[in-house]
Amino acid sequence: MRLKILKGCLMTNQNIQDGLKNLIEQTYLIEQEYKNLHSSYENLQKIIKDVVDVMPTALWVLNSDGTLFLQNSQAIKDSELFQNINLNTPGEIEFKGCVYLIKIANKDDKKIVSAVDITNEKRNERLASMGQVAAHLAHEIRNPIGSVSLLTSTLLRKADDRIKPMVGEIQKAIWRVERIIKATLLFTKGVQINPDVFNFLELKEECEEAIKSYTYSKDIKFDLRFKSAFYNADKDLLGMVFQNLIFNAIDAIEESEDESGEVALSYEKTPQEHKFYIRDSGVKINDKKMVFEPFKTSKLKGNGLGLSLCLQIILAHKGSIEVTLSPKTFCISLPIYKK
Repeated sequence: MRLKILKGCLMTNQNIQDGLKNLIEQTYLIEQEYKNLHSSYENLQKIIKDVVDVMPTALWVLNSDGTLFLQNSQAIKDSELFQNINLNTPGEIEFKGCVYLIKIANKDDKKIVSAVDITNEKRNERLASMGQVAAHLAHEIRNPIGSVSLLTSTLLRKADDRIKPMVGEIQKAIWRVERIIKATLLFTKGVQINPDVFNFLELKEECEEAIKSYTYSKDIKFDLRFKSAFYNADKDLLGMVFQNLIFNAIDAIEESEDESGEVALSYEKTPQEHKFYIRDSGVKINDKKMVFEPFKTSKLKGNGLGLSLCLQIILAHKGSIEVTLSPKTFCISLPIYKK
């Protein structure tokens, strides 16, 4: 009997030991799972923090007492902007020439404030509105200008020699208005190219004829070194580009203090591109960023569409147009299409 009791006690002790061993193993596994979960949670927190930090949107999180709880990198850059935000009135605000959309949300005891830069969107809206107005005015002006142009041509044939120079100047002014109307309508409708093969020397002839129709008062030397090369593109649109750049060069010389000036066009061919360089001795460009902005111009003449339209046309031909300031040079690059 005592032997049975002893054996029973030994078995009970063994069971207890086995149970403790299992309990220890389970505790260890639970501890490892906790460590893994904690590590995953920390990694997730880090990822979220990194994502918030690289957001282009400025983000501030405030405590209930208005003190700052959290802000991302963009918010740190826009710290001055935060001082101009009304925390009770979400919406659009203007700050240092930019437009921001302010959103405010409350979560538990925190207030979340975000600021999104919508300057480009607002600019596009204004451009669309200005484009619609410009297109309407161009349509309204085109018909009477056409009638005046026809009457002027008739008057030139019948006028005596004393009157003809005056009529010629009227024709130049009308031609200038017609060119502005054409550019405006082309800008608002969008550029559609109709390619055909032509020689670059044809552009030279058109530019020389256009210069004769352009009004300027100073002694300007033109050196247009187009080269003979055949190219498949929209000659009319490319002609408009070169003429606009030459006219801009003339205007720059007219605005300078010098009594004379020079406009030079040179050509270079690379294995990949036809490159044209247009230089002038006129006034310098003050703001390089504004050069291709539509409806913005520093010139005394013009509506600010010429260079923007030039850029559209060159991009439509898969090319590029760049400007350097010293010396002031516009470079047009047109791709060479492989057969």
